[in-house]
Amino acid sequence: MTQKFGTENISKLLLKQAIPASVGILVMSLNMIVDTIFVGQWIGVMAIAAITVVLPIAFFISSIGMGIGIGGSSVISRALGKGDRAVATTVFGNQISLTLLLSFSFVFLGTFFCFPLLQIFGAKGAISAPATDYFHTIIWGVPLLAFAMMGNPLIRAMGKPNFAMYTLILPAISNIILDILFIKIYPLGMMGAGLATAISYGVSGGFVIFFFISKHNELRITFRDLLLRKHLVRQIVALGGITVIRQGTISLLIIILNYSLFRYGGETAIAVYGIINRVMMFALFPVLGVTQGFLPIAGYNYGAQDAQRVKETINTSIRFGTVIASIIFIGIMLFPNQLVSVFTDDQNLLKATPEALIIAFLATPVITTQLIGAAYFQAVGKAFPALVLTLLKQGVFLIPLVYLLPKYYGVMGVWISFPIADILATGITYAYLKREIKMHLHF
Repeated sequence: MTQKFGTENISKLLLKQAIPASVGILVMSLNMIVDTIFVGQWIGVMAIAAITVVLPIAFFISSIGMGIGIGGSSVISRALGKGDRAVATTVFGNQISLTLLLSFSFVFLGTFFCFPLLQIFGAKGAISAPATDYFHTIIWGVPLLAFAMMGNPLIRAMGKPNFAMYTLILPAISNIILDILFIKIYPLGMMGAGLATAISYGVSGGFVIFFFISKHNELRITFRDLLLRKHLVRQIVALGGITVIRQGTISLLIIILNYSLFRYGGETAIAVYGIINRVMMFALFPVLGVTQGFLPIAGYNYGAQDAQRVKETINTSIRFGTVIASIIFIGIMLFPNQLVSVFTDDQNLLKATPEALIIAFLATPVITTQLIGAAYFQAVGKAFPALVLTLLKQGVFLIPLVYLLPKYYGVMGVWISFPIADILATGITYAYLKREIKMHLHF
């Protein structure tokens, strides 16, 4: 299958990779949305705020696995493009060892420092008790989530996008069913919501383990491949660390965001952002799918030293993603009230959220260029520019904006920070990517 990355029509190949990735992200996002609807309707508004506080911590730990997966899959894609299967196999083994070692270490640290960690992330006032219950329940499922997130891009790099999709679909379906069981049928409150989420993480991790030991996995490892190799770990960490740093930056953003929201709008403002965040996860799934589909194709052809196919992959991905993002933008502008009413019947939220949602999505049509530009450097193994471009939106622009603008514009300052950061990050990424293609993309 991987050989097709170097021969098949780019548009057709991108669709084969992007559609399963998009479907997987869609189902996962729907799961997050349904989860929010269930806890909002069956537990209460503070439950939405509690999940908004806790999930960034869980996602940061699981991002270690995702980072190792993306970093390793970049090395594997380029190795397969060169025909070097031995390196690909050893990298695969090192990814497994790194993920298990680091994810369990961070889970132990997170559990030990639970209370101050939750306080830092915004678990204040009425949010504190439900956030603590939720955190203690889901935390032990996080290593399996990290393992699944490591496996997802790796499976895609092996040319098996449908199996990568299943790693996202199966836990989402499990979580929805278990939410009904543990929140509605057996009213266990936040502990029930956490239990459903933790078990769904186990389903995802279990499926990835099944794939790795099945005949579908083309990279067969031995015990020697599990032994960490310094030069390979360095490459995996250099590229994968970008994802971890990005998630860490997002976690820092959430801390500052929740601080500003709580200070200028109270618990309700945090719940408003919780809804906006869920809509963002859902609405942008096809654009993120294009980005995920882009990575293995660009990496393989870069490894094969086919500059023309790499350029075509960049242009096709940006074109597809921009059209899709523009359609999403129009839909949100037309139906903001309907979107918000899906999540809650609380009158305060119904009044405050639609306008905030529209403002936050104003720059949606331009975001594909920023996503593909950052992903390109990660795909081809250029860690430093990939890191800089990845951090532009959340780190360089959004964190200062969500801290400073509310001082002058209140909660509205938080919402207008999002499109400003998007536009600035996209402009810089476009200029840098154009320069890179002109000066360096030739063999």
